[in-house]
Amino acid sequence: MISTKSVKPALQLAYVKLMMDIIGRGLVMASQVDDEIKKEIAKFPTNFILSMNVFPKGPAFIAQVTENHQLKLLSTTAKKPDLTITFKHLHHAFLVFSFQESTAQAFANDRMIADGDLSYAIRLVRCLNKMESLILPKLVAELAVKEYPPQLTLKEKLFGASNIYFKIAQSYFKGNV
Repeated sequence: MISTKSVKPALQLAYVKLMMDIIGRGLVMASQVDDEIKKEIAKFPTNFILSMNVFPKGPAFIAQVTENHQLKLLSTTAKKPDLTITFKHLHHAFLVFSFQESTAQAFANDRMIADGDLSYAIRLVRCLNKMESLILPKLVAELAVKEYPPQLTLKEKLFGASNIYFKIAQSYFKGNV
């Protein structure tokens, strides 16, 4: 495990920025390939905008629910997002993104704020947990999520992860998400 005291703030910022980009892209791609995440996203209204960021002007991603109930990343938005999950400090985001604290534990420790309808925040956290369970090795995923899905088979994990990672890699080369 990484000692957060030994990681300089500039490195924490670079790491959180990279992870925020991967998580944003991963969530978008998972909304295209995973049935459970598709069902969750389908319950968001069309054009619903969600974001995750680090206070005050740290790394962030913004996504919008499309008409076909998938997510797409936005570079900016003219209107206030319908749901914003904000880490109160860069160090708090680093704890979560370095898998030293789960998202649920970070909420419980008051390290994050949800601005918007709580039911949508819970739905988003379920999507994040499923995506992390798919793309992370089980040992790491068990640290990242409150409860690792017991019904997740190795075949489903490998197939889901490979599809999501392939689409993430494509998004960097094609420039579209």
